[in-house]
Amino acid sequence: MGETSPEVYAQFLRARRAELMDRIADAAARAGRNADEVTLLAVSKTVDVPQMLLAIQQGYLAFGENRPQDLQRKAEALKDVPGVRIDMIGNLQRNKINKVLGNAELVHSISSLHLAEAVSNRAEARGIAVRCLLEVNVSGEESKSGMVPSDVARTAERMMELPGVSIEGLMTMAPAGSLSAARACFSGLRELRDELRASSGLELPTLSCGMSGDFEVAVEEGSTLVRLGRIVFDESYADARR
Repeated sequence: MGETSPEVYAQFLRARRAELMDRIADAAARAGRNADEVTLLAVSKTVDVPQMLLAIQQGYLAFGENRPQDLQRKAEALKDVPGVRIDMIGNLQRNKINKVLGNAELVHSISSLHLAEAVSNRAEARGIAVRCLLEVNVSGEESKSGMVPSDVARTAERMMELPGVSIEGLMTMAPAGSLSAARACFSGLRELRDELRASSGLELPTLSCGMSGDFEVAVEEGSTLVRLGRIVFDESYADARR
């Protein structure tokens, strides 16, 4: 927010949200989808609770955090605000699992069976089941984490036996700088979800893909949850891909 007053920043958040919802609706219409199928997750890692409260006043209810300690702190601060959810979208280390349990609505970044087992063990000890997504490295980039697509079915089959996790869908990150590459990545995730749904019997309602620079393509390709950060909170963000 910088030197901007809360009132002016709130006006920015309200106008930007209206623009983003319109763009999501247009993208959904192009794909013959209902815009109500798509959740806008405001990635709040660069702002703190006061800015999140302003965003909530403008209609944002779903947020995403990259760091377990920040998620825990913000979830505690916002626990009495009705309807608000915070998801864990960043890499999750096993020694930070306890900070996420009971605070995150959905964990997007289950990238291995070992991590799923660790989450399940901690969750089972607390008598809960963690809703989670399988993170898949659809693009095959070495810089990105996630399961190899060919391993997802086998991993999901074993995860279905874990009592402390509930597989809700898939998540991926697209290559930067190319909308055509992003489209291929997102369509690949959708196709993988469809294959896994048929083989496992799981409903898998959530596809988490699409960020500030490529969310419209993601919606066109079936995303049900777009993770938008800078375009939501940064007044100086320039959307060069429009």
